[in-house]
Amino acid sequence: MSASTLSGPRPVILAFLRYYLPGYKSGGPLRTISNMVEALGDEFDFRVVTSDRDATDSKPYPGLIDGEWNKIGKAHVLYLSPAQKGLRRIVRILRETPHDVLYLNSFFDPDFTQKPLLVRGLGLAPKARCLIAPRGEFSQGALKLKATKKKAFLFAARAVGLYRGVEWQASSEHEEADIRRMLGSIARHVRVAINLPDMTARELPHSVPRAEGEPLRVIFLSRISPMKNLVFVLEVLQQVKVPVRLDIYGPVRDEEYWAQCRDLMAKLPVHVEAFYHGSVEHNRVSPILAGYDLFFLPTLGENYGHVILESLAAGTPVLIADTTPWRSLAEAGVGWDLPLERPRAFVESIEAIARLCPTELAAMRSRALSFAETRRIDQEAIEANRRLFLTEVQQT
Repeated sequence: MSASTLSGPRPVILAFLRYYLPGYKSGGPLRTISNMVEALGDEFDFRVVTSDRDATDSKPYPGLIDGEWNKIGKAHVLYLSPAQKGLRRIVRILRETPHDVLYLNSFFDPDFTQKPLLVRGLGLAPKARCLIAPRGEFSQGALKLKATKKKAFLFAARAVGLYRGVEWQASSEHEEADIRRMLGSIARHVRVAINLPDMTARELPHSVPRAEGEPLRVIFLSRISPMKNLVFVLEVLQQVKVPVRLDIYGPVRDEEYWAQCRDLMAKLPVHVEAFYHGSVEHNRVSPILAGYDLFFLPTLGENYGHVILESLAAGTPVLIADTTPWRSLAEAGVGWDLPLERPRAFVESIEAIARLCPTELAAMRSRALSFAETRRIDQEAIEANRRLFLTEVQQT
């Protein structure tokens, strides 16, 4: 069944997510939606409802037109202040913005998922198709964090039928299995459409060879929170026998966790150094990654992992946990995806790449670039994302 195209020649996709451009501190979901808008924004009219400030910021973005749709790239974006996220405001947005698909980019978000669903369920706004993308929230690692609170919400959501009649997007077959395992009969209609990478043309960054005698240059670039598992990075580096310099980039999202990390940084052996450099704007990520020998991200779970692809596209091999869609990296010769239950394997991988001669490391970098390029423009992935909005599943 084709979309009804309620408000013009292009189907209108009304997307709610907590953070969007020009923000850069929140990671994957923001990049996922901005990449989707770039790829499909000529075919669909994307209307994005989001926060008026970036993660961890206390002030709104400068230059916004308050209370109006702002043209940001190929999307129109409505920015909400903390005081504008009440139920009455959400009702107005849903009523006054004719849309073909309501697209929600979280399962647990109280403002940008639960409130729109409640408005929809109470019949306070037109009932368009509703598509939910949990964005990795049902991975085993994610569910371990605040587990009691999440279980209580899931029980309540089932009891009141909050998710009745919605469709679901998984970004991989692994995430599809996670969704079905957690939601059971609630998730009768799940379709896999992998997240789209940044497909804009770009100049490849130039990697800088490591000078003779220089320690292995390792980078951690992500939010500093239990989910991204910086503590594991530091515990692994306590065991390596080779000289390493670790540079840490990313916003601090959990002060108590960051204190634990700083304590471990102070206890590293003398041949391992670690430095913190704060947050990084997205346009600086690629050239920064290109200056390292290894990207290390033992995340507890990712439904995609944009920064992993960005590292490979910068020619930097990756060392990650086997909790993402990026698998069989050792066979491709571009890095490692290892189980977190085997920390010794991470130690051995770091020591192995440190032993590579310049020619061998250059060959690994070249393979990483080729690996990333073959996945950067994936027409099948684009078509799967297009079908999400054009083809309605039959509810039973």
